[in-house]
Amino acid sequence: MPDTKPAVQLDHISRHYKMGETSVRAVDDVSLSVAHGEYLALLGSSGSGKSTLLNLMAGLDRPTSGAILANGVNLAALSPLDLARYRRNTVGMIFQSFNLLPRMTLEENVELPLRLAEVERSERAGRVREALERVRLTHRVGHRPAELSGGEQQRVAIARALVNRPKILLADEPTGNLDSATGETILSLLRDLQAQLGMTIVMVTHERPLAERYADRLATMGDGKLLGTSPARTGAAQ
Repeated sequence: MPDTKPAVQLDHISRHYKMGETSVRAVDDVSLSVAHGEYLALLGSSGSGKSTLLNLMAGLDRPTSGAILANGVNLAALSPLDLARYRRNTVGMIFQSFNLLPRMTLEENVELPLRLAEVERSERAGRVREALERVRLTHRVGHRPAELSGGEQQRVAIARALVNRPKILLADEPTGNLDSATGETILSLLRDLQAQLGMTIVMVTHERPLAERYADRLATMGDGKLLGTSPARTGAAQ
């Protein structure tokens, strides 16, 4: 039977920070459900809370209050060890700044999560090749990040996020450091991965026109609150 639980369920999530005497409500009482296999774009201006919300979904931060359910498991109740296991096995993260290690080759960068997860050495090469084939970069395995274009570096970062075969892919402004044409290529690649792997994708972006072309649904944040959700107006790009 198909899994009827949402991939991610946010139930009255808040994340408040203390700055001196002031309490900053980075995320303020947000409830949101993301279905299995959905491509959701989180929109909003700088400081709206969208990246904080993504970090909460990733298990990189804990909520001040509320529950985050990933496949029915409440992340807020997990021990640090179990939360690390969730980050390693269930989610893949893509960042605006690529975060590649400059002295490592493309192949070594992609392999790193497998080493951290203590995957058997005999299994790693096949998993790395599979991830690189998905982003069409097998011909650059021996290159280092400085020898790649920005778009190629982001594709390496996507391969690294895919190598542990996550169920949920979280992307924080993945096109922020790329020109518009390269950015569209990256979003098209994410859309292909969603279709091929049935992967759930949550992407933070400030580029609404691109989000409308490639995502299934838009969720707009403002001042830490969820202002609303809507279907992507122009539908997914073909």
